[in-house]
Amino acid sequence: MHRGTVLIIDDEDAARVLIRQYLNDYPELEIIGECRDGLEAVAAINRMEPDLVFLDIQMPCLSGFQVIRQLVHIPQIVFTTAYDQYALKAFDTNAVDYLLKPYTRDRFRRAVDKAKLQNRYSQARITAMAECAGEPAPAFYDRIFLEAGQKMISLATDEIMYLEAEKDYTRVYAGEGFYLSNFGIGVLEQRLNPSVFFRIHRSFIVNIHHIRELYRAKSETYLVMKNDLSLKVSRGYAENIRKLMY
Repeated sequence: MHRGTVLIIDDEDAARVLIRQYLNDYPELEIIGECRDGLEAVAAINRMEPDLVFLDIQMPCLSGFQVIRQLVHIPQIVFTTAYDQYALKAFDTNAVDYLLKPYTRDRFRRAVDKAKLQNRYSQARITAMAECAGEPAPAFYDRIFLEAGQKMISLATDEIMYLEAEKDYTRVYAGEGFYLSNFGIGVLEQRLNPSVFFRIHRSFIVNIHHIRELYRAKSETYLVMKNDLSLKVSRGYAENIRKLMY
């Protein structure tokens, strides 16, 4: 992790101080902020886009697991907690590591080393995928299951018009209505085909096949969907749309 940025999230002052002290051993890691509750954490991670986050599990407003479900930016995460019953669930979220309080400087170092190793592996994997033009593209599901009242319905992904973030859930619009997913929009983005589904805003992902037209007004860009709904393209995601222009 070269010149990585770090966010510390814990409702206990002493816990944040300890992480700051341990991070003094890593001049290549820059602490860019601290948060004391889950709501603060979601806003800070999505706004500041840190490389690595030390995330407490039990916090006011939202737990560490609830924070993850609302993320648009997905950083590397090291969970910190005083309760070992959360360990299995923490690793189910693909966390880098799990620090059980109180932890030693040596145990903290091993967690940071894991983050560095995972970051190098991820970059190497991305490079390899780009170079292997003959390899088959990653498979994405043609159909997904979504809650509809007391049952689950099977929905073809090409029927999805767009997705909208709804707190720690996601509204999936298809046809004349929508379905509610228990996952945050950032999680769903990782599971949808990126050649079809484009993020245009922190709160919106659109299916390119359901876009009717694009227009600009007062230096802002808007997409008009096939149902006549206009969605504003955030400047931070405008490049996703520019890639489609010829």
